[in-house]
Amino acid sequence: MNVLISVDMEGISGIVHPTETNPDRYDYERGRALMTAEANAVIAGVLEAEPTAAVLVADAHGPFRNLLPEELDRRARLVRGKPRPLGMLGGLDEHTDAAMFIGYHARAGGGPAVLAHTMSDSILDVRVAGRSLGEIGLNAAMAGYLGVPVVLLSGDDSACAELTDLVPSALTVAVKQALGQAAAIALHPEEARERLRQAAAEAITQRALVSPLTIAGPLDVEVDLSGPYMVDLATLVPGVSRADSGRTIAFTATDIAEAYRLILLLVQLSGIKPG
Repeated sequence: MNVLISVDMEGISGIVHPTETNPDRYDYERGRALMTAEANAVIAGVLEAEPTAAVLVADAHGPFRNLLPEELDRRARLVRGKPRPLGMLGGLDEHTDAAMFIGYHARAGGGPAVLAHTMSDSILDVRVAGRSLGEIGLNAAMAGYLGVPVVLLSGDDSACAELTDLVPSALTVAVKQALGQAAAIALHPEEARERLRQAAAEAITQRALVSPLTIAGPLDVEVDLSGPYMVDLATLVPGVSRADSGRTIAFTATDIAEAYRLILLLVQLSGIKPG
């Protein structure tokens, strides 16, 4: 069987502040080590349940170059770097049997939630067919489009609740209880890793009980952006128009895969500053 483990950073136990997730800040190296250790715990759990599984680990935070390759369990393969097809889900395809989201965070506007956002600080909200979706929902829907169920998620309690609302049969591990955007009550990292190892093994064993998240198209999509310049850039993309709000753009996608790829493009456009 084939398993994709997508690993973000904000939902790792012990991490509560941007200094721990930003490559330019002083505490980032410790954040990388914590992230890699949790990834290893999940790999161990998967292979405990399915010793012959092919495990692919997608580095899914920021530059996609955070996990320490030399410290990662050698039984897994690492998807690293950007840009790449499917972004945070790099390596996912129709041959993947199960996906796991580790170290994930709640959507922008959710909370209380640690370091909550959606793809970029420039995106304030994404609504697909009228429903607000963050990275958890968008990635789960993209996986579902390929027939892949999300069987496990870890992060703070808000992130876990977000997946449970979308995929009730998936397992979740809350490694911290959010107190706010930059505060939480966290499990000791070793306790978090042990729970993740056990949950990963259980999730693989019970994967047949989890159905892929499906969102049928065509889909009306609205994205709230933080600044008018970003709206100006977004409307240069064919099919994207301004909505009634000065900060909102809208488009219609034939399916979630088309919507997902266009949202990834909008994230990249949001990083362009006025000349």
